[in-house]
Amino acid sequence: MEVPIPDRHAAGCALAESLQRYTGRDDVIVLALPRGGVPVAAEIARALDASLDVMLVRKLGVPGHPELAMGAIASGGVQVMNEGVVRQAMVSPEAIEAVVEQESRELEHRERIYRGDRPWPDLKGRCVILVDDGLATGATMRAAIDAVKVQEPGCVVVAVPVAPPETVRDLESLVDEVICPLQPESFMAIGQWYRDFHQVSDAEVLALLKELG
Repeated sequence: MEVPIPDRHAAGCALAESLQRYTGRDDVIVLALPRGGVPVAAEIARALDASLDVMLVRKLGVPGHPELAMGAIASGGVQVMNEGVVRQAMVSPEAIEAVVEQESRELEHRERIYRGDRPWPDLKGRCVILVDDGLATGATMRAAIDAVKVQEPGCVVVAVPVAPPETVRDLESLVDEVICPLQPESFMAIGQWYRDFHQVSDAEVLALLKELG
């Protein structure tokens, strides 16, 4: 994979090359973590001739330091906490509850925007490929994995362009396969590994879901 990654579309094309063995299978579904994961996942879905949908996850940021994930929530009431971060940041149960409540409202709002009246896809027995534009702690992806596993999929694959090696190792114990070509030891933020890391709009997400869903 080219470094820095030109943009999310280039990232998706590079990942698709590592996922070619899944091409043409009628049990494959690509689930993107919005919003940044959707353009990446769209290129994978195109290359594999698979359907595209979204897995809605919200990061639970540490109060006062929202960029630091102390956990995440996902569709279906799934909640994953990073107890190490919670202890280190000394976040109280009351503060956690307040953040969960706030992010739950946003999750419901996003559900209405992206899903509307569309039913949640049946994942039982299917090969689910979870995609994001990169991972830091992996908290959001762990929540997504838990939400998918509730539906008893046939296999779960995580595909991301870049993540720290320790995050990749953690996820490898939870899923059937992790595809992550860039695993830098020195990792500050996902955006540092992209030339173009603009904020993806809701309109772009909806257009891609309409095209490939």
